[in-house]
Amino acid sequence: MRRRWRGLRVDITPNLDHTLLPMLEKQMPIQEKLSQLPSVDECLKSSHGQNWLESWYRKTVIRSIREVIDSRRKEILNGATPDLSIDTIAGDIEKAIRKHSAYKLRPLINATGVVIHTNLGRSILSDRAIENVTATAGSYSNLEYEIPKGKRGKRYSHIKDIIKELTGAEDAIVVNNNAAAVLICLDTFAKGKEVIVSRGELVEIGGSFRVPDVMKSGGAILREVGTTNKTHLSDYENAVCGSTGLLLKVHQSNYKVIGFTEDIPVERLAKLGREFKIPVMDDLGSGCLINLEKFGIYGEPTVQEVIRQGADIVTFSGDKLLGGPQAGIIVGKEKLIQKIQKNPMLRAMRIDKMTFAALEATFMQYLDEEKAVRNIPTLRMLTEPQEVIRKRAKRILTPLNKAVAGHAALELLADQSRAGGGSLPETGFPTYAVSVKPLNISVNALEKKLRLGNPPVIARIKEDVLLIDARTVQDREIKELVNCVISAFS
Repeated sequence: MRRRWRGLRVDITPNLDHTLLPMLEKQMPIQEKLSQLPSVDECLKSSHGQNWLESWYRKTVIRSIREVIDSRRKEILNGATPDLSIDTIAGDIEKAIRKHSAYKLRPLINATGVVIHTNLGRSILSDRAIENVTATAGSYSNLEYEIPKGKRGKRYSHIKDIIKELTGAEDAIVVNNNAAAVLICLDTFAKGKEVIVSRGELVEIGGSFRVPDVMKSGGAILREVGTTNKTHLSDYENAVCGSTGLLLKVHQSNYKVIGFTEDIPVERLAKLGREFKIPVMDDLGSGCLINLEKFGIYGEPTVQEVIRQGADIVTFSGDKLLGGPQAGIIVGKEKLIQKIQKNPMLRAMRIDKMTFAALEATFMQYLDEEKAVRNIPTLRMLTEPQEVIRKRAKRILTPLNKAVAGHAALELLADQSRAGGGSLPETGFPTYAVSVKPLNISVNALEKKLRLGNPPVIARIKEDVLLIDARTVQDREIKELVNCVISAFS
């Protein structure tokens, strides 16, 4: 093609042979491939799309379709030639739908041997508790309604009688966790006042949550007495002044100071509190209702003991040694509990109907200690005889020996479990575990495969082998656990 410009004849024909032509030849197939990509609407109208819309949420289906189409578009632009038919990409779309439809909070298999594992949800609810939650959550309830009188009632009335009966306390109230229980007690009795506490009891619990920080949030002024290893009654007595609002004892549930030590028992501190007319509060933390010494577990006071020893207020958790849902239980003198009930903060800390249902069903089982130990999973796992655990471990080992032969060396191993959850820190629980030493992959790779499986299996590594602790594996989980391990090696 030629044109005249200011009297000159200029040839502006492009050199198709050496520059633009190869580029155009390359671009044309890409454009053709891109044009073959199905639209979102086409995918939705297909038989696959109709099935997806029947089974899953529309927004999730559309998101997944767009995700897969975008992925194919990127493949084409990178020079690939993928099959673009709806029938072909349907599998990937369905995988994406299932991924986006899965709940983020998932059940998993705890093979760590840590019974009250904070990261894994602490205590497992008993069957009775689950049944009561299902029944209550699936219908309307008398949460704040007095059926006999036909008028509005108080939600705490449903549960305080059973707590009083079990603990021997005059009254009780429940909030959403034990930190909240401590916080509202401090706010009620010691706001702007001093709280006397031993230096050896200024604990830090999980998530860097410290007693001094809780006091500050509750508006209380910390008054430390004694030393890390020794605190005398005279230390408390000398610290009492006109601005003292509370004498606080904190149970060392997640650590122990041993050796040259001394602390003041609740009984003596309560006597001092009565003398000065200052309330004595004991933050028990774990909240044990059964004397565990009969099972060879020492060092954990029961709530009943502390109440009998004269503590005015006792706080403890619902999801630790009690074996129930997350909650903070406050028991003690009626006049003090009544003051807490009038605190405006209580509304922000109250528990919902599902927690009430689970907690009441858990407490009810303690009316028969033998049944409580047998039926509340946390208690059962902590007190289970070694022979029962060994038999469970063999039920895991036997099918694995056949299935992963040549891939791993397996053996039955005696080991130690832990209570966890900041409870019984000195106590090791003899257990049996299946030791898995992979032969073709690293133990870390095996741990990761199990952790990313469906369901996830959380185990622990010790001395370059993977341990599956049978103490925390539930009987109903054994078949699924075995399949997960086999899949990890396949």
